[in-house]
Amino acid sequence: MKKDLLSCMDITRADFERILSLSAELKEGRGKPGAPKPFEGKSVGMIFAKSSTRTRVSFEVGIFELGGHPVYLDQSRTQMGRGETVPDTARVLERYLAGIVIRTFAQQDLIDLAANAHIPIINALTDDFHPCQALTDMFTMYEHAGKLEGLKLAYLGDGASNMANSLMLASQLAGVNMVIAAPEEYKPRQDLMEKNLGPGKCAWTKCVREAMADADFVYTDVWVSMGFEEESKRRMAILQPYQLNMDVLKLAKPSVKVLHCLPAHRGEEITDDVMESPNSIVFDQAENRLHVQKAIMSLLIH
Repeated sequence: MKKDLLSCMDITRADFERILSLSAELKEGRGKPGAPKPFEGKSVGMIFAKSSTRTRVSFEVGIFELGGHPVYLDQSRTQMGRGETVPDTARVLERYLAGIVIRTFAQQDLIDLAANAHIPIINALTDDFHPCQALTDMFTMYEHAGKLEGLKLAYLGDGASNMANSLMLASQLAGVNMVIAAPEEYKPRQDLMEKNLGPGKCAWTKCVREAMADADFVYTDVWVSMGFEEESKRRMAILQPYQLNMDVLKLAKPSVKVLHCLPAHRGEEITDDVMESPNSIVFDQAENRLHVQKAIMSLLIH
């Protein structure tokens, strides 16, 4: 693998398969005697500029379970929040840490951090990409379907979001065929749809019925992501026809599984009855963040 994971463009199909395999191994061996502790004597930094539940807890617990010491840094309370440059921060922190996990706004901050630090940088979410979540989603789909290649994944809502961006790339690597149902205002990035990282194909439609037809999995995410609160009212109105409710769920295969990266705004992008239906695997998905991120860190941080 490359030194850093800034997006799924940083991994090959072979890397992807290694991540899936190691995730399964670490999940199976969690808590058992002899579980690997490759981070013993190492500290891993966690720089967070955005609020977090799953990402912070799963990374912090994961670093601990791998034998390391997580160092949590609220970005607004570091010198970065007072004007210290990203390159200066990188050159200091690499002297203390074995790797850095960062959750922030601008993707460029990660690029600058990676360019100026000799230690691995892992993207824990930016406005553009959320690779750890998308890789977790592929692992969760594999657990439930027993395969990935040839599956159909429908995505409803904001096709220009960090999750849509990341899922397009991860689907290509996995051989999953992804269809995004989104309005013109929030259509997916053409360059990412055509990236061709692997055998999976990506397409965009405005029609929910078309996206849902024969879908094996359906995915949705919040309509108003962190940093876009000012657009809330407009987004709600435009995206309302893309709500994942029971009528929409019935357009797919009866066995379709529901994915949501959480937090869910129940009654907005997804309804209560879908979240609580037997088709929902969102909490399996949430658990798997821990196992997949442990695999990613194990492969990157030495």
